[in-house]
Amino acid sequence: MAKSRPGGLGRGLSSLIPEPEPTSTSPLRDISLDNIVPNTYQPRREFEEEALDALTASIRALGVLQPILVRQLDDDRYELIAGERRWRAARRAGLEQLPAIVRDVDDETSLAQAVVENVQRAELNAIEEAAAFEQLIEEFSLTQEQVAARVGRSRPAVANALRLLQLPMGIQRSIIEGRLSAGHGRALVALDPAMQETLADRTIDQGLSVRALEALVREQGDEGTASVDQSAGSRPGSGSTAEPAVLEVQELLAERFETKVSVVMGAKRGKLTIDFADLEDLDRIYS
Repeated sequence: MAKSRPGGLGRGLSSLIPEPEPTSTSPLRDISLDNIVPNTYQPRREFEEEALDALTASIRALGVLQPILVRQLDDDRYELIAGERRWRAARRAGLEQLPAIVRDVDDETSLAQAVVENVQRAELNAIEEAAAFEQLIEEFSLTQEQVAARVGRSRPAVANALRLLQLPMGIQRSIIEGRLSAGHGRALVALDPAMQETLADRTIDQGLSVRALEALVREQGDEGTASVDQSAGSRPGSGSTAEPAVLEVQELLAERFETKVSVVMGAKRGKLTIDFADLEDLDRIYS
């Protein structure tokens, strides 16, 4: 399976996926709704009822104005690549057929196209987007850099998105429901799970901004570092927890060196620790 990735958000997300060769028959056709099945790799899991109702009313009045995108599974069955909202709304509206563009693509491209369309329409929440990136990595053995090029995002943007999946499920649900933003989530990743929950609840209750939450996260780091420093006979408050940007650098280095990397920031200087197994591993990292 091909794993090369074009890139560049400025070129437009739709240009990131090569257009497949047209089928022998017309790629645009009317297909029975009963012959269309949802996309196995659909990254979107949340469909707002109010928005679906509005789209259903529009389809009843005007019909489907934009074809869905499908791939053919066998003689009369098709799988959605993009357009599941239109497909769901059309069923509600009582339509029997939908205009569809048929493309001949593999599983990897099907998922990437579904992600791209949803990103273009801003219809994926931050957790769905991160889960889609993780799916590309796990199911198709892609690197973060390859995923970034495939979906038109920067490598750090993909890394930051994936970090949200480290959060407890309750906090992830709050991000999905819009009570917390992705920025809030990235700030919370630096803390232990119990403190994550505490500060997440406080952020929701008090309507804290991302910047205010980051300040609270730094305070927690200051307290934790001061406790450690005092036990070692050092001056209290000489360090702070890692900023999201520092954690990102730590992750980039760990991926680059293929080993555990730790970045610790103090009040006046920091420390970088790179683990290695033996002299041969050290030589590999050096090279």
